[in-house]
Amino acid sequence: MAKKKGGPKGKKITLKQAKNSIKITFDGKRRLDLSKVGIVALPKCLLKLCDVEEMDLSRNLIKKVPEWIQRFQNLRWLDLHSNQIEKLPESIGKLQGLLHLNISNNKLTANGIPMELSELKNLRLLNLGLNTIETLPSNLGALKELKEIGLFDNQLTSLPTSIVKLPKLKKLNTKRNPFPPTEEELEKEQMDKIKRVESLYLVNQKDLCSPCVIKCQEERKKMNKLTSLVPPKLKKPIFTNLVTPNSTAKETQAEWR
Repeated sequence: MAKKKGGPKGKKITLKQAKNSIKITFDGKRRLDLSKVGIVALPKCLLKLCDVEEMDLSRNLIKKVPEWIQRFQNLRWLDLHSNQIEKLPESIGKLQGLLHLNISNNKLTANGIPMELSELKNLRLLNLGLNTIETLPSNLGALKELKEIGLFDNQLTSLPTSIVKLPKLKKLNTKRNPFPPTEEELEKEQMDKIKRVESLYLVNQKDLCSPCVIKCQEERKKMNKLTSLVPPKLKKPIFTNLVTPNSTAKETQAEWR
């Protein structure tokens, strides 16, 4: 009889093992460190330790965060990075004391971010980088205490204005997202194209074969078209009131002799 195929079973953690994984931070907080232990799901025995202030569950195989995460009312620091989480539970908004939330390097999409995330009024750092998020809910602008947001390596094409204008925001990392190019980037691209065309060597038309003449004429049309697209502020000014050195030299030749 063929065995049923399934995902990885993961390692089971007992209450005793979990208790032994508790460490004291430099500022005297209790941190439950279950990082890199190969768990697929959070064991319910952790509810016996729901008074911890910090919890590190990073670098595991966790696919789902249970709704009972809201029982950890003392949590101020929660690290879930480098797992396989596709969706956060709505109950995560009940963790009112949370200051630091890292969910980077998972499988989150726009549908995996609950509206209740905006209820974390005391949150200082939110890391959503290295996911596949296409859009962000505008109500994240309610997180007025946010100082850092990581949104790098996602599928974002725009950001809600409410997030950009957060009053205490100091760091916003949006690198490697498919944002449309800015006007400055488009202008620079056009100028680079013009420079490449202008760097061609000039030759007499009589020295070219017919196909080459046609090709050169086409390139000239392209260059003229690109030049017309350059904004006026980028074009060099023309000083009509100035005389050329040669014209002055002609007028003063007798004096020089």
